[in-house]
Amino acid sequence: MEVTNREALEQLAQAYGVATEYWGYDGTLKTVATPTLLKVLAAMGVEEVTDENIWQKIDQQLNRHWYQVLPQYVVAISGRENTVSVHVPHGSQVWVEAVLDNGQRESLQQLDDYTAPREIAGVLTGQATFALPALPFGYHELYAYVRLVGAPETEVSTHKGLLISAPARARMPEKRGWGMMAQLYSVRSHASWGLGDLADLAELGAVCAEHNADFVLINPLHAAEPVGHMTPSPYLPVTRRFFNPIYIRPEDIPEVAYLSATARAQVQAAAEKVRQLNTVNELLDRDAVWAAKKEALEVIYAAPRSRAREQAFARFQALEGAGLADFALWCALLEDNGGVLPAHLQDSTSLAVAQERVRLATRVEFWAWLQWIVDQQLAHTQQTVLAAGMEYGICHDLAVGVHPVGADTWSNPQAFAAGMAVGAPPDMYNQQGQNWSQPPWQPTALAASGFAPLREMARTVLRHAGALRIDHVMGLFRLWWIPEGNLPSEGTYVRFDHEAMVSVLLLEAHLANAVLIGEDLGTVEPWVRTYLQERGILGTSVFWFEKQADGSPLYADAYRAEILATVNTHDLPPAAGYLAEEHVEIRARLGLLEQSEEDARAAARQEREQAIARLQEYGLLGDDLAETTIIEALHRYIAHTPALLLGVSLTDAVGERRAQNQPGTDQEYPNWKVPLADGTQQLVLVEDLATNVRLCSLAQALNQEIARH
Repeated sequence: MEVTNREALEQLAQAYGVATEYWGYDGTLKTVATPTLLKVLAAMGVEEVTDENIWQKIDQQLNRHWYQVLPQYVVAISGRENTVSVHVPHGSQVWVEAVLDNGQRESLQQLDDYTAPREIAGVLTGQATFALPALPFGYHELYAYVRLVGAPETEVSTHKGLLISAPARARMPEKRGWGMMAQLYSVRSHASWGLGDLADLAELGAVCAEHNADFVLINPLHAAEPVGHMTPSPYLPVTRRFFNPIYIRPEDIPEVAYLSATARAQVQAAAEKVRQLNTVNELLDRDAVWAAKKEALEVIYAAPRSRAREQAFARFQALEGAGLADFALWCALLEDNGGVLPAHLQDSTSLAVAQERVRLATRVEFWAWLQWIVDQQLAHTQQTVLAAGMEYGICHDLAVGVHPVGADTWSNPQAFAAGMAVGAPPDMYNQQGQNWSQPPWQPTALAASGFAPLREMARTVLRHAGALRIDHVMGLFRLWWIPEGNLPSEGTYVRFDHEAMVSVLLLEAHLANAVLIGEDLGTVEPWVRTYLQERGILGTSVFWFEKQADGSPLYADAYRAEILATVNTHDLPPAAGYLAEEHVEIRARLGLLEQSEEDARAAARQEREQAIARLQEYGLLGDDLAETTIIEALHRYIAHTPALLLGVSLTDAVGERRAQNQPGTDQEYPNWKVPLADGTQQLVLVEDLATNVRLCSLAQALNQEIARH
């Protein structure tokens, strides 16, 4: 039946965190269409809504805690007065205890609670509230024991819930520092297999550490398609929990040292197939690189492992548990079926899949082994850069979502909202809105799982990292959902329990002793930045985006302090290219300008002139307007800000002009395929960095400015 009661529908939507209206980029209030609201609610499990049952559904959601004895989860944040309320038949006896992850038990003290009882599902139900003591950080369990009025002492029902005990704030930098930002795949050495890898990352980190850098921020290393064409974008992975084995350096696997001469020759032959790619300034070919590496890795995997190594592999598999087993099975199934799962294997819980798990056991182990090797090489890389003097070492990047047909959606479909894609509403640059094709997590299912997907993902990614950048950090608060078949503009915002999700990330970061950085560029509700600051998650500021009301660059002392400040971002050309109007050139060539090319170039020239004027005002630039001089002045400028962390793009350090990514394009521009080169289009390899004049000069300038402020 059709829902005609719009007022009730809006109340239902709002009860589930679904926006019924929003402010458009043009300053007008937009109303979300009724069909969109119904589709989004259905994806959240609220189906068959009618005028007759809508008020009952509203009541059930608004009073959901009254329908259960214990909440599904309770978040206890250190330094706060944390309580938990339970709901039992009125007059019942109830007591609550916490069972910590170490097995210790803590009885909770009941507090005065004068909340009036309510009739819930025909039962008069009361509320009792208990104080949570200060607890060690971790994931604990809550137990409520209930004896009904008049029941024998032995008749006690037990109810269980999750208790997340998290720090109030994340680890904060104790001193100002700077780091290099790099697209790892583009940073190659003479020994690379045509693509930058973890051995190259260790060398890059060591070079940067010599210049007092504290971290290396890299692109997401999330896993991509294991067979067939590999999606170039690191922001559209098949899973965010596991890594892309294309970043393995095969020769660094211990078993290589014990290969037979024949096997070693096979590995060497595979390397030679792609190693010549390191010498040419051509677009990166992930498919060719992965084909060669996989061939070599098959040979190495077949080699015997020592008992100690076998035990280490077994421990890794036990640590990652069912998540790793399912991911490896998905890879093996895809491999066995030519890259496309047939219909009878698309249900991960089916009997057919269970049978294939047994039949493909050896291949499943191979794909799990690859993750173990990545983990070991990540650990070695992090140890290397920390030993070289870095404060944080590797800073991973966490993509906002996953591929709609990937390992995560296959192995855990209930965690995702079916028929929905994440994107962005219309803005001045994308007036039709954007559809990123990534399915969002389903908030109610995520909560029911105790945020297990988030917990497991964060723990794996942070295991060998000193920092984590969270792309589109607003995704922890709300996401723009687009129902299947709708235009990007025909979506709405859906809110998540940000308190719980942020607390989970803070807890995992605490366990890893890592710093958190939230990418909060673009449209972000002001209170969100305040909240993130209170929780110790650093924000992000980009020089070209920080403006005064008149369009001139924001004054340095007006920047926030608890941020990572950079000159640019991977969605813009490097500074050399930006100053030369490359961003206008690309968009004009691809028909992406929202204004005439003449107007766009005039605006770019004005922006450049205003930037130069601000740099001169600060005494950072004189009459010498050479490219390198301006770029060094730009980085000196961000050092004038109070920002705790500063980031330098490796492309800026070597003078590259080409953009790594052009938003709004797919095949029109070679996104994520450009190798590292300088301004003359000469390749820059890892071995060249230690003596690269531009890099050394820029690092020295930045260090001098940091020392002065």
